[in-house]
Amino acid sequence: MENLFEFVTNHLYLVAAWVVTVVLLLLNESRKGGTSVTPSQAVTLINKEDAVVIDIRSKKEWAEGHITSALNVPMADLDKRIGELEKHKSKPLIVVCNLGQTAGAATKKLKAAGFEKVSRLSGGMTEWKGQNLPVIK
Repeated sequence: MENLFEFVTNHLYLVAAWVVTVVLLLLNESRKGGTSVTPSQAVTLINKEDAVVIDIRSKKEWAEGHITSALNVPMADLDKRIGELEKHKSKPLIVVCNLGQTAGAATKKLKAAGFEKVSRLSGGMTEWKGQNLPVIK
């Protein structure tokens, strides 16, 4: 451990460059995943801009409770079923998973497929339920 401190003090510029590189890499990767929206922002998008909610959880999780009018396209099937979403290309899409982490990978795939208005629900269904927003079964 003392070797690490010695290295850091002897090579401050190198360590600083490494830290900056890691931070920039993380920022770049988070942007690729699309913007995240809070549950209240998602409600506004759904009500005012006719946003489409894409729930990427498994069928079992989706059946336990989901957002009204959400489309269930499990992450495992997204590549095969992305064509089903073409009719919603002009609308904002909100990708929902359980905790808000897996949705980033799905938004990347949707953006690569040409969808422009894609965002992910921060906190996922856990946050949605935590704010006592409506869930249907």
